[in-house]
Amino acid sequence: MADTIAETVDLLYTIDQESLTLDQQIALGTAMATLAQAERLEQINERLRGIHQVLNSWAMKATVDSGR
Repeated sequence: MADTIAETVDLLYTIDQESLTLDQQIALGTAMATLAQAERLEQINERLRGIHQVLNSWAMKATVDSGR
């Protein structure tokens, strides 16, 4: 997903904003804000994956330790 976000951001920044109508400029701003939100959600998702891995390893260790 991160590659798709980066590619879309690159594409949006190649647009000549001065040639856009007011409605198109508003739509472009909305698209950029939406992408920023998606990028932030991707960062949060990555952190949650890391937390999940830690908790999973703790659970596995507890299971092994309780079996001794």
